[in-house]
Amino acid sequence: MNRKSAAGFASVASVVAMLCGAPAASATHDGTNHDEEYDLPAGLGCEFRLLIEGVDSNRHIKEFKDSKGGTVTTINAGKGFTLTYTNVETGKSITFESNGSVSKTTYDPATQTSTTVSTGHNGITLFPTDIPAGPSTTLYVGRVVYTVDAGGVWTLQSTSGTALDICAALG
Repeated sequence: MNRKSAAGFASVASVVAMLCGAPAASATHDGTNHDEEYDLPAGLGCEFRLLIEGVDSNRHIKEFKDSKGGTVTTINAGKGFTLTYTNVETGKSITFESNGSVSKTTYDPATQTSTTVSTGHNGITLFPTDIPAGPSTTLYVGRVVYTVDAGGVWTLQSTSGTALDICAALG
């Protein structure tokens, strides 16, 4: 799971997300459970300290490589994680059972930029350095498209479906 896509979780491939989530077809994740936890200081995922826990994962990752052995596409699919978001300051939490998701990430080695298209249930956490600027943590049910540049800046390109503002729900 990458730093901000719970798609890896919910499908994060990804948070922090974190919490979804690379290409001749090669290695696949075996679908076994790997619990994950992210403890984000105030101002990073929400205005308050946010704990994100993912349990009971079942995801599969397939990578595709170019002729030089570099990853060009990753597909991350499966049940994903059951996610619990907790406002550490108040103890208030909210849990979402995983309903599955699929993320396809393509990598451009020339620009060192990746583009991810995620469908299903995906948690996305945006930091203050991202576009739009966080802190924000949102659970999307539908489709999300984002890019990550060579400097690690996430840019939310588009969303469709429903969105739940986790920070507002826990505030």
